[in-house]
Amino acid sequence: MNRRTLLAAGASLAALPLILPRGAAAQAAQITGAGATFPNPVYQKWAEAARAATGIQVNYQSVGSGAGINQIRNRTVDFGATDAPLKPEQLAEANLLQFPTVMGSLVAIVNIPGIENEQLRLTGELLADIYLGKITRWNDPRIVDLNRGLTLPNLAIAPAYRADGSGTTFVWVSYLAAVSPEWKEKVGVGTSVRFPAGTGARGNEGVAGTVRQVRGAIGYVENAYAITNRLVTTQIRNKAGNFVKPSHESFTAAAAAADWSVPGFAANIVDTPGPDAWPIVAPTFILLPTNPTDPARSANVRRFFDWAFANGDALAKELEYIPLPQATKDAVRGAWRNQFGA
Repeated sequence: MNRRTLLAAGASLAALPLILPRGAAAQAAQITGAGATFPNPVYQKWAEAARAATGIQVNYQSVGSGAGINQIRNRTVDFGATDAPLKPEQLAEANLLQFPTVMGSLVAIVNIPGIENEQLRLTGELLADIYLGKITRWNDPRIVDLNRGLTLPNLAIAPAYRADGSGTTFVWVSYLAAVSPEWKEKVGVGTSVRFPAGTGARGNEGVAGTVRQVRGAIGYVENAYAITNRLVTTQIRNKAGNFVKPSHESFTAAAAAADWSVPGFAANIVDTPGPDAWPIVAPTFILLPTNPTDPARSANVRRFFDWAFANGDALAKELEYIPLPQATKDAVRGAWRNQFGA
């Protein structure tokens, strides 16, 4: 069974309702979370696997980082999830503790007749110019020059982006700003920016669906969505000047450069050096109230993620995510103890 088939099967299973065994519903502890779509496949898979081991039933809503931040600030869920880390002052103001759970990668996905998976070569500068509206057709000389041997059609480029407040967008535009001074000056970085070109869709699911349906489309999604939807991904030139394919090996090579000592564990893994590093890798984060309205539910959130840290690495790798280093997991557990005493 190849990697795409394995992930597609896992994602289908993860999408099923989390049904408790008969007689267990009354004893189950329930926790609710909402936010980032980026880690949704692995959170659903962890929730399914952890249910029997911990007795905790997780209801996680994949609504986007912006909505997740708002919901945890309003305390309408037990935990929020975001791919765009909050700054220390934002965490203090909202009485939140932030910690990473796993790392994932963003890929560029395209729908170009005649172009197969991982054939097309792109650079960060070209991606920025496509989303700036400066490159509008797939047979543009700059794209053709990088892809000698491929037949690129005279077809309009249809960029797709996230319409909702999105940590995935934050990571994507952080990369574009890192490689394109024009992007950094004209558009900037945020969970929601004014894209000069293209059309918006909600969630990683929406962008994946748009690219699958529209000839000439290009978009950005977490790698799991590209694999699950059997979309065509591209090679991207990394900081070392090498064209790399999206693979667990190239993702891991990038993740090895992460510095977790920064406040809020907000490691930056975008455009890291390394000959084999994929240029767009990022951690995803949980936001947990330091003054929980229900301490028991807060403790169960920590129990769930503690289980995931101890038992979830294989499931994460199966879904093409990158587990945290053991030292980082231990540091997160230390932050829990310092804040909650257990």
